[in-house]
Amino acid sequence: MTDKTSNQMWGGRFAAGPDAIMEAINASIGFDQRMAAQDIAGSRAHAAMLAKAGIITDSDAEAIREGLLTVLSEIDSGSFNFSTALEDIHMNVEARLKEIIGEPAGRLHTGRSRNDQVATDFKLWVRDQLDATDGALVALIKALLAQAEQGADWVMPGFTHLQTAQPVTWGHHMMAYVEMFGRDLSRIRDARKRMNESPLGAAALAGTSFPIDRDMTAEALGFDRPAANSLDAVADRDFALEFLGAASICAMHLSRLSEELVIWSSAQFRFVTLSDRFSTGSSIMPQKKNPDAAELIRAKVGRIFGANTGLMMVMKGLPLTYSKDMQEDKEQVFDAADNLMLALAAMEGMVKDMTGNRESLAAAAGSGFSTATDLADWCVRALNMPFRDAHHVTGSLVAMAESRGCDLPDLSLEDMQSVHCDITDDVFSVLTVENSVASRTSYGGTAPSQVRSQIARWKDILA
Repeated sequence: MTDKTSNQMWGGRFAAGPDAIMEAINASIGFDQRMAAQDIAGSRAHAAMLAKAGIITDSDAEAIREGLLTVLSEIDSGSFNFSTALEDIHMNVEARLKEIIGEPAGRLHTGRSRNDQVATDFKLWVRDQLDATDGALVALIKALLAQAEQGADWVMPGFTHLQTAQPVTWGHHMMAYVEMFGRDLSRIRDARKRMNESPLGAAALAGTSFPIDRDMTAEALGFDRPAANSLDAVADRDFALEFLGAASICAMHLSRLSEELVIWSSAQFRFVTLSDRFSTGSSIMPQKKNPDAAELIRAKVGRIFGANTGLMMVMKGLPLTYSKDMQEDKEQVFDAADNLMLALAAMEGMVKDMTGNRESLAAAAGSGFSTATDLADWCVRALNMPFRDAHHVTGSLVAMAESRGCDLPDLSLEDMQSVHCDITDDVFSVLTVENSVASRTSYGGTAPSQVRSQIARWKDILA
């Protein structure tokens, strides 16, 4: 296909083509060629509908169908010559179709506009990304479930303010991220369901006088129904914004897990060992093993958040229906989708390959007076003490242990009775981290029995 110096698709309204600056700012083919498959799928569905409705002949429809398959083949093989003078993927495909089949190509655009065409193509592309994200999230959740199952009873410290709070289990910590990414999965599926209405046939903004069958094209393209308002159909980019919103929350979750992996893999923590596949060395310090994949995932959030904010700013002041501003809707969505998929794949790989260091986790679990809350709870249960009083007694015992450089289980019974005379030897039964986590049997708690129950629940959900 030869490059054109002026856009013949504009017809007779314009006497000359745009100059180089206008061509550069107006053209979107440099990025929207990614929607070629969706554009051709929409055109094939539209042509088949036009023929069935008697708007074009069966022979023209067949020529269009075969010609579009040829165009798709050229694009897939890399032999297609994309022209910036033809602005976008829609006009590039139509121009090449005309070169291949001649006059019937001109009938393809009957009953539609570039406005509903681009909305349809973009929706199809975003829908494909939602499906891809769905699959990537399921894979990541399964990797986390495998880690949780392996370490359902491994003890580790739970943190608030990054300070040791109470003992938890490794499995419970992994399952916290299962819940986060499970909500992301729910948002992705919910967004897909809501966006699955076809804009095709809304035409420029008001519908068309041709007797088209929008239900037929919607069904052919896998939509649940046609969009009910032609104005909204061409002006709507909520589907892209919802994808970016869900992607942003998911990226935030990925960043939180990345931050923990960066901390946990440090020499100071040694909670996990990341595989060589997702780490790098230092150019000058031979002992270093850097968690670069986690750090890069953490940084990807900025690009995804930026895309979300960017598209919000594009759309915020636009009157109905279409404005050329909306051409700026795609690049940031494409970039966010690419980076989200890369981050999800990298995180799945890291989680599958990482090794939890059980001994280091257990050693840290008992430090920092992590069973202090268990001591206070024991005072409430065994001594019928109001919790505020129990909190005070426990605080005094923590201060005593701290002053002696030991932990709570290292205090003697006499030490404890010096703070409160009714404390008995039974108190030591709650001061081990293993007993602490085993006692947290409330629904959603850290007890291994609860962790295994939640693992089974999620396996059922994903089955």
